[in-house]
Amino acid sequence: MRPAVYDVPREIDETVARLKLKMMGIRIDKMTDEQLSYIRGWWEGTE
Repeated sequence: MRPAVYDVPREIDETVARLKLKMMGIRIDKMTDEQLSYIRGWWEGTE
């Protein structure tokens, strides 16, 4: 393959990111239900 940026499936991208962060000693927290609700409703009040 030639040097370039290639699209990969989301599952592969997330796996690589998770492994890289693990090797760096970084842990990602899980969002609370309140945070998930906020993200899903971000458009409210933006009209």
